Amino acid sequence: MMQPISPDAPPIQARGLSKTYKVGFWFNRTVRALQGLDLEVGAGQIYGLLGPNGAGKSTTIKILMNLVRPSGGTAQLFGHPVDHAATRRLVGFLPENPSPYEYLTGREFVTLAGHLSGLSGHELDQRVTEVLGAVELGSAEKLQIRRYSKGMVQRVALAQALVGKPRMLILDEPTSGLDPVGRRQMRDLILAERDRGTTVLFCSHIIPDVEALCDRLAVLVGGRRVREGSVQELLSAQVPTVEMVVEGMQVDQVKALGVALESAQALDGRVLIQVADTDSQRLLGGVLNAGGRVNRMQPARFSLEQLFMDALKESGRATSVGGEINT
Repeated sequence: MMQPISPDAPPIQARGLSKTYKVGFWFNRTVRALQGLDLEVGAGQIYGLLGPNGAGKSTTIKILMNLVRPSGGTAQLFGHPVDHAATRRLVGFLPENPSPYEYLTGREFVTLAGHLSGLSGHELDQRVTEVLGAVELGSAEKLQIRRYSKGMVQRVALAQALVGKPRMLILDEPTSGLDPVGRRQMRDLILAERDRGTTVLFCSHIIPDVEALCDRLAVLVGGRRVREGSVQELLSAQVPTVEMVVEGMQVDQVKALGVALESAQALDGRVLIQVADTDSQRLLGGVLNAGGRVNRMQPARFSLEQLFMDALKESGRATSVGGEINT
């Protein structure tokens, strides 16, 4: 029988977590997916994992869900080992690519998940109706899942994660496949769960979602945690940057002023510059002395995307960034 859960035990605690895979035709090569990862998620937090492909996010989640065994280190849920079945009943899990039983209807599938969570009778029926309504699938509950769109599959998978009233949700790419309206609804559901005291761990490649939702986040690169803290702490810790628009000079002329620039881009007769705040006045004086004009000078908002890119550069890696970052 499971020991009582201590109110002081963090929902997630990992120490020195590592995972090495054997790959190749003869399994003669090794890949280190995790390297000494320390992670602690406090009760009632929304904690985000951010990182590029191969960073170790999905491996971390699989270890926490006891789907993969670590090569080293320890992981606990609510103070108990992750292989404790009764503890895992406290967790709702949404995988990155959910594959529900496609010949079941939405209601049948969520009802099955409710049975596995220990619900029965009227309580089960009521809860299934409640979560299907919350993910806006009430009108499609009698359709077989094979007739669902990708976004509907994502929402029915979330419903099965919610049906058992878990104390913690682990969500792998929860907004994947959703249109903007669906993404907003998913974000509202996650916030509503947090407001009810549910702890949420999720990873996403959609940076605005991470920035809007997370109380804390960790940036993983190459299986290591390279940044950790609240979004505000991480962004405010960065060196203040000034954005300047210069006219009457070329990029090479600005660079020749001898001031270290973070970036300089030609824009139709103008030069868009980012420079550390400590160097901005020296650059301003240099531009004016060289006969250039500054038509805009303002603090540049340091974004989570820029922090992510800086973490990659420091780790000797690079990735392609648009509005989203692949994980």
